[in-house]
Order: sequence, then structure tokens, then C-alpha cells
Amino acid sequence: MGGELQRKRVVVIGGGFTGLSAAWDLARAGLDVTVLEQDQNVGGLAAGFELDSGEMLEKFYHHWFTSDRFVMALIEELGAQDQVVLRQTRTGMYYSNQLFRLSTPLDLLQFSALGLVDRIRLGLLALRARRLENWRDLEQLSAARWLQSMAGERVYRVVWEPLLRGKFGALAEEVSAVWIWNKLKLRGGSRGKGGAEELAYYRGGFAALTQRLRRNLEEAGGQVMTGVVATGLHSENGRVIAVTTRDAVLPADAVIATPALPIVADLLAAHVPADYLHSLRQVRYLANVCLVLELERSLSDTYWLNVNDPAFPFVGVVEHTNFEPAASYGGRHIAYLSRYLPETDPMYGLNADDMLQYCLPFLQRIFPDFRADWVLGHHVWRAQYSQPVVTREFSSQVPGVQSPLAGCFIATMAQIYPEDRGTNYAVRDGRAVARAVIAMLKG
Repeated sequence: MGGELQRKRVVVIGGGFTGLSAAWDLARAGLDVTVLEQDQNVGGLAAGFELDSGEMLEKFYHHWFTSDRFVMALIEELGAQDQVVLRQTRTGMYYSNQLFRLSTPLDLLQFSALGLVDRIRLGLLALRARRLENWRDLEQLSAARWLQSMAGERVYRVVWEPLLRGKFGALAEEVSAVWIWNKLKLRGGSRGKGGAEELAYYRGGFAALTQRLRRNLEEAGGQVMTGVVATGLHSENGRVIAVTTRDAVLPADAVIATPALPIVADLLAAHVPADYLHSLRQVRYLANVCLVLELERSLSDTYWLNVNDPAFPFVGVVEHTNFEPAASYGGRHIAYLSRYLPETDPMYGLNADDMLQYCLPFLQRIFPDFRADWVLGHHVWRAQYSQPVVTREFSSQVPGVQSPLAGCFIATMAQIYPEDRGTNYAVRDGRAVARAVIAMLKG
């Protein structure tokens, strides 16, 4: 691509998987690329932190499905495919004060919360979802209506309604069937021969992968600036010409913005029509607060436990060390307690100690043997824009990659639709927007 792209400058706002993947391809094409990341570490929602024992761990639980081909292709390009491990995991459900294992077809047949016919309906749901070829057929349906039609009222009330309400709260009835269809299709496609789910992880965690990607990007000539916030854009004759930070103005022939759409709207506010800004701000998001526990011993043998009781302050217990061994964390057992909520919810502002005290009685209800002195360390992480609320006919709300400001491109979590958020699709969309930028700069 050589000559015509040399000395062309691109600023990428956001150092998550989307931004880093885009910048990696742009740097290799010969462009002068700068990534701006407001946090001190790259990775976005997949960023890591240092545990009390000294090892690195994701702030929010992460894994890949075996069908996640875009991130796997990137890892192969980085020469790191030997760092990916595949492991079978156990899933379960806490419902009506009981723990149920739901890892295999046999577990499903023994799921006594449902009658035999409804167990079969639940088991067939994922198969039926995978056979659906055109997601647009679901766009006008709510998740609630579609699930009831596919699996029946009893299955919906026991399994799906508590999960939808636990995650989306008052917005549960507005969630699109497309969102839940994608969840079913993705998880159903990651099961091994025995029916158990098989997931993938990166040795050293996702932070190790983002650091490797950053190193390769910098070796290709790109620059990554952490702890730097993009505060605005400059334009001239309807085209972007620079990005401003608190301390500098960075000239740009193109800009890629990867934060949540409301943040992108603020950046574009002085440069595009009001109706476009309004459309960006129409997409709603839920925040997430996640309590990470370092434990003396394991809570159970389940990796992913759905908590089917919206009265609980968390929608799931993800015991990470039933996936990645505790030996990776100095023998400590790691568990995540996750809650999606509006950022105005008082729980969103709780500090780590208050969050722990709030959650302890609920943990003890699920795991009667658990004691507070098992907790060796605890941490709380928050994300304001964690989950786009995918409503019916969401495709009409998703903006295109090219904004009305020439040279300014948008690649955000909400645009991954019809797929849901995730590092695999962040890589896909980051590389796609890089191709669009290269095409524009080549004229």
C-alpha cells in the first residue's frame, strides 16, 4: 500500500480490542497511527488489574467461544496461537433456593424445576435457534414473546424471565429476540461431543494478549498513549483535521472513535447535524458493577452459575478458577459477582468493602458452607457503558461506520449488532473500519 499512505495520520480514540485491532492493520499499511486510551492500561472492558497475590486478572470475566474465529485469526497473526487453551466448563443455575447443574444433556434431563416435556423444550431451544438463518425475522419480536413461543410459558417463567429481569431490570420487556437468539446460538455452537461447553482462554489473561498486540503495533510504527482523554475534534470544510486532548492537538487525516455512542456524540457535537447527534444518544446502555473475590477455597465446581432470582444483587456467580486453574493465581480461587444496572442505582457507587458486606448474605444463601473469612481479597470495578440495550428493530438505531463528518469513522460496541458485544466481534469490526479508512485515504 506503500507510497500513497505514507505520512497520512490516523488517530484512534480508545485502546480496547476494536481500537488496537484497527491500529494494528493501519500501522502495517504504512500509516502514522496514534491510539489514545483514557485508562492507564489498554484493553477496554477486557483490561486487567494486579491481584493482591501479584498475578494479572481481568476486571470483568472473559472467555472465548470455540467459534470465535476473528480473534483466533488475530492471535495467529501475532504468533501466539500456542498461548490459547481450550477447556470444558460446568454451568448451572440457582433457582428456588436450589442449585442445579446444567452442563450436559443428562443434567438437563434431571432438571427437576421443569417437567419432562418442558425439559425437552428447553433442550431443543438452542438447536432451533441455531437453525434460524435470517435474524431479521426476529427484529419485531421481544425476547420474552419469542422465548415463550419457542419453549412455552413454564420454561420462560423458570429459566428466561428471571435472567432477563436480573440483567435488564425494568427494560427486560423491551429487549429484542435478536439479542437472546445470538446468545443461544453462540453458546450452543461451543459445545463438545459430550454436550459440555468448551471455552477458550489466553495464558496470562486477556491483558497479556492486549499487551502483546500493543507491542506488535508499536514495533510496526504505531504509538499508544495511555492516560490520555480525547476532549474534542477540529474540522475544516466538513472534514476532520485534528483531535484535541487536555494537553495537545493531534493533526489527523482520519479519526476512528470506538467509545460508547453518547461519548462519540459529545466529540462530534460541534461538527454534525443535531438530528444525527440525537440518533446516537437514542441508544441506551446499562452500567455494570463487578465484585471480584480472592478466596481461600472454592465455592463449588461450577464455572458459570446463573442466579435466577432478580431479588439477588447479582445476576451470576462466575468462578473463574473452575476454568483457569487456581495455580495461575498463587493458589487463590477467583469469583466474579456481576450486576447490570442503571448508573443512577445506589449499588453502582458502593465501594469494595460496602459491596462485599452487601453481597455476603446472598452468597451464603447459595453456598451454605461459605464463610466470610474465606475472602482473602476483594475488588470492585465499574463500567458506565457496559451493555447496549438491544430493543426491537435495533438495526434502525445502529449508525453506519462513516459519520457525517468526513474522515471520522465510528466503530463501537453497539454497532456489532446483530451479534452482541465481545472481543471476537470487536476485532472483526476494528479490522473492517481499518479497511474503510485505508480505502478513503487511497482516494
